[in-house]
Order: sequence, then structure tokens, then C-alpha cells
Amino acid sequence: MIAPNAPGSDSVRLLPWSGVDGNPCYVLGDGTGYVSRVADNVESVQLGMAAELLDHVDDMFDDSEVTSVQLRYVVARVAEALRDVCRIAESRGLRLRPSGQGPGVPDADACPSES
Repeated sequence: MIAPNAPGSDSVRLLPWSGVDGNPCYVLGDGTGYVSRVADNVESVQLGMAAELLDHVDDMFDDSEVTSVQLRYVVARVAEALRDVCRIAESRGLRLRPSGQGPGVPDADACPSES
């Protein structure tokens, strides 16, 4: 018998986007299909954007003329990026579970959604 999260077996993956109703989206598969590849690309873009945002925040710290409106805007973008990164970490953590434990179901409160 193949372990539930072993390579080549079907497992549940939390996707890096939500459905229209805001609920999490999942894909069932071996991790090599089209949706999994799209999810890998989306995660890569999200992580890259988060890194670029951190560079922008660093620049803002050095600028004494930054306005409160600019700060509120960048804080909102940082919150979005943190939600994305949290979802990616949760998804990857679930896929790293020991093979004997099966494909976990994420904790709905692990990464807060946008409010």
C-alpha cells in the first residue's frame, strides 16, 4: 500500500487562492498535474512579491517624508502578503506530514482570512 502523501500517491493540497465565496480551495492528486503546476507558479509569484514588498518597506523606513496614507497603504499590502505566505506555509506543511499520518486537513483558523 502506498502512503497517502508519498510521491506518486493522491493527496490533498491547499491551493494558494480562495474560491469566490472566500473558502479555501483544494486539489486532489499526486502533485504533478496542471492545477498543481499552476499553484506552484502562483506560490512563486506570491513569495517574490512579498520579498519585493519587504524591500519597499525598508526604503520607506529610511524616508522621513513618508505620509500616514502611504504607511497605511503599505501596511495593508504587507498584511495581504503575510496571508499569502501563511497559506503557502500551511499548504507545504500539510504536504510534509509523515506518510503514516495521512493527508491532513488544515486548521481553518491557522491563517486568518481577510476581514
